[in-house]
Amino acid sequence: MGVFELLKWQWSGYSRYHRSRANLLLHIAVVPLFLAGNAGLVASLAERSWFWGLTSLAAMVVSVALQGRGHRQEENPPEPFTSAANAVCRIFLEQWITFPRFVVSGGWLRAWRQGSPERTEPGDFKKLKG
Repeated sequence: MGVFELLKWQWSGYSRYHRSRANLLLHIAVVPLFLAGNAGLVASLAERSWFWGLTSLAAMVVSVALQGRGHRQEENPPEPFTSAANAVCRIFLEQWITFPRFVVSGGWLRAWRQGSPERTEPGDFKKLKG
């Protein structure tokens, strides 16, 4: 699947997989962390700074891990990754294009207002209430 097809596919089901208020709050907070980490990683390469490179990479990993935890709150979890390349492409496209589009288009606010019940399982983090 090419980038444009992947973006179309990702967008077509995006609101279905982003209804939990806990997940919405996590995304609005940690997607910018991923973007800052991504930009910091590029800058650290230009500056040849191991410290900032590792710090930026850690920010990206923490962001993705927290989003994964947030998706556990969803009634409809996202489709599983089909390969490592699929995971990397989907994550980067979601962070840089699909989630910002979701926010700018009003999808995030609509999802927040509709607020679906969160799914909880033993070991899940404390739910955030809106």
